Amino acid sequence: MLIGVAQFERLFRKAASLDVDKSDLRRLSDFVTRKLADMLIVARAAAKQNGRDVLWVYDLPITKGLQETMHEFRSLDEALELKPILAELSKVPYFDVAVSEEVEARLPDIVGALVVVLARTMKVIDPKVKNPQTRHWDQAEQIFSMLM
Repeated sequence: MLIGVAQFERLFRKAASLDVDKSDLRRLSDFVTRKLADMLIVARAAAKQNGRDVLWVYDLPITKGLQETMHEFRSLDEALELKPILAELSKVPYFDVAVSEEVEARLPDIVGALVVVLARTMKVIDPKVKNPQTRHWDQAEQIFSMLM
C-alpha cells in the first residue's frame, strides 16, 4: 500500500471534507499507482528522446495545477513514505530507466498531490458528497484519464 489507512482518511478529510474508510484504500492505491505510472511513462519518453536512461525532474509532466497542489499538500503536514511508492513503481512494466535522486525526493509530494486532487475532484463531481461511492471514484478516474 502507498499510504496507511489513518493517513488516507485524514488526507481526504483535510483536502475535501470527505469520509473514506479502509475499504476505499485499495481503490486509492490502485488509482495513484496507475496515474503515477502514466506520468512516469511520459517522463520516460522525454528522457529517452533526450538520449538519457535517467529521469530528471523536468521530464515529469507536472502541470501548474499539480505543482500548486504539491505545495498545498506539503502545507497539510502529511508527509508520505518513499519506500512504499518505490515498491509500487517497481511493478510498472517497461519502466527501464533510472529515477534521479531529485525525482525520487519529489515522489511523495507528487503522490500526495494526486490524492488531494482526487478528493477535490470527487467534491466537484458531487458537492454534497460526504462518503464517496463507486460512481464518484469512477467519474474521477474518467476525468483523470482524459487529462493524464
